[in-house]
Amino acid sequence: MQVSRREFLKQASFGALAAASIGDLWANPAKKLWFDISLAEWSLHKELRANTITNLDFPEIAKKEFGISIVEYVNQFFKDKAEDTAYLNQLLTRCKDNGVKNHLIMIDGEGGMAELDATTRNKAIENHYKWVEAAKYLGCKTIRVNAYGKGSDADVAKAAVEGLSKLGEFASKTGINIIVENHGGSSSNGKWLSGVMKEINMKNVGTLPDFGNFCIQRGKDGCEESYDRYQGTEELMPYAKGVSAKTYDFDAKGDCIETDYYKILKIVKDSGFRGIAGIEYEGHQLSEREGIKATKNLLERIGPSIR
Repeated sequence: MQVSRREFLKQASFGALAAASIGDLWANPAKKLWFDISLAEWSLHKELRANTITNLDFPEIAKKEFGISIVEYVNQFFKDKAEDTAYLNQLLTRCKDNGVKNHLIMIDGEGGMAELDATTRNKAIENHYKWVEAAKYLGCKTIRVNAYGKGSDADVAKAAVEGLSKLGEFASKTGINIIVENHGGSSSNGKWLSGVMKEINMKNVGTLPDFGNFCIQRGKDGCEESYDRYQGTEELMPYAKGVSAKTYDFDAKGDCIETDYYKILKIVKDSGFRGIAGIEYEGHQLSEREGIKATKNLLERIGPSIR
């Protein structure tokens, strides 16, 4: 069968386009993902604490070494800079120079949103105001807070609803989200935390499911009481405004030993989530930087296969 010159050129063009598309997908597997990847600064906490790098270095490292264009800060590494406009401008310049987008700030050391004593809780809430404003200044969407307090689950839940609602009301004026991670104690109980979120029922207050933080009670020999990570993730996903892709160790195939990523990403996708997954490596077998790369490879390899 003869093919006209016009038809031949048309078929050749389609073939070239298809080949280019396939090649691009192989070269850029992240394009096939249904979520974006960010880098949580805690993945580099050893280097930061050793002062071999600083918070200002973080955006450039994320982009140039790991090819990640979205970052998540930890306030511990610039704890006295929340109201330092000159410093925040330096950080913004580093981000702009490297094409990096600021996503969230993880807040520690400013008090718990579920402290039973009202005076203590209100002080914690007020301590977070400056971080809400810093997040807005940096172009972040979210801050992560801690919903801890000492007391019965019921009493702590009541305090958490009050504390998070009050901070959420303040943050809503600036368009910032307030999210709670399963971060030990009652918050690592998926049923408890999802119940708190249901009671609050605010658009800008949600969760940050962490795939590895489901230890409710720790002892001197490790975790004494834990919550099922898959059940917990499923319970928290309806309120999720991000997920924390926690990893520790990897097997010879590059799969995470502690968490079945096929199973947990299936839960995440089935929830309808199409947001940002933050890499948070905390292992010891690999260096921090190698662990980040291994986690990114894991997400890019498994993510597209989830149906």
